[in-house]
Amino acid sequence: MNNSADQWHRREFLRGAALAGTAGLVGLRPDRALAEPPPETTRLRIGVPLPAALCGAPTYVAEALLKAEGFTDVQYVTQRGATEAYQALASGELALLQPTAAAMVIRVDAGDSVVLLSGVHVGCFELFGQSHIRTVHDLKGKTVEVSGLGSGRHVVLASMLAHVGLNPRRDVNFVTHPAAEGLRLFAEGKVDAFMGFPPEPQELRARKIGHVVVNTTFDRPWSQYFCCMVATNRQFVQNHPVATRRALRAILKAATVCSLEPERSARSLVDKGYAANFDYALQTINELPYARWREYDPEDTLRFYALRLREAGMIKSSPQQIIAEGTDWRFLNELKKELKG
Repeated sequence: MNNSADQWHRREFLRGAALAGTAGLVGLRPDRALAEPPPETTRLRIGVPLPAALCGAPTYVAEALLKAEGFTDVQYVTQRGATEAYQALASGELALLQPTAAAMVIRVDAGDSVVLLSGVHVGCFELFGQSHIRTVHDLKGKTVEVSGLGSGRHVVLASMLAHVGLNPRRDVNFVTHPAAEGLRLFAEGKVDAFMGFPPEPQELRARKIGHVVVNTTFDRPWSQYFCCMVATNRQFVQNHPVATRRALRAILKAATVCSLEPERSARSLVDKGYAANFDYALQTINELPYARWREYDPEDTLRFYALRLREAGMIKSSPQQIIAEGTDWRFLNELKKELKG
């Protein structure tokens, strides 16, 4: 058993070294990192909501890159779901999280101590419907599974409803179950629609269950805005600006690694236990445009979702207030210049 464990750790070390080597091709130079001040803390706690979303690949792949940035104690802390992860970030229990942009708008409006640092990727959510659901407007009066109120699934779908003139608070019946249970209910035809993210859409397509009503990776206007972003705790960024910059650099480089080395990145997710199915992980990483963190303006994303959610009566803050109170783009602006592709 010890020999097997040693072999597993050796494979993981070699895979991490290979990923770090790929990152060197996109701008991560050890001499540059060594020339900068060291991080104010070498301990970094990163949230991993369970079940892990495969679209969060850059955060999981970043471990070797974070260690190269001087973080000697990188902890991936599992949470019982997205809502618990958001609360842990706001309390300072976590330093970093890769949450849904729309859900973070809700948290900033509520006064949570969270700060958005950058976008990561476009898309990942897919709305699946039974045969009688052809458009978002067809959801009026219907039952939709979203796993949890306030979750990314719920808030993104609420934005879609508001976008077509429906009121998410009265026009749709949201039901919440653990993801696996919700998927089963949809497969059995007991709910009209299911809001999913990887690996659930991959599984539904493979099993030929339902059909895609909206795919946020490809369908406008959703494909024009970030789905997931990098967020931190306000006190963490205030007390550890160098550590924040270094951590963000590692995650953004990991996003580029995912776009350049999808098979290696997918295998890393499986080996770390974040994905059970290699094919689903690879399909997710191949489909998501991870390199667009360089191209899209994260403020546009927050402005878009804040407007939709305000129309729906789910927040009181204006887009300008959300941006002023819940963002810090200085590190992203510096890194865009440094990490030129």
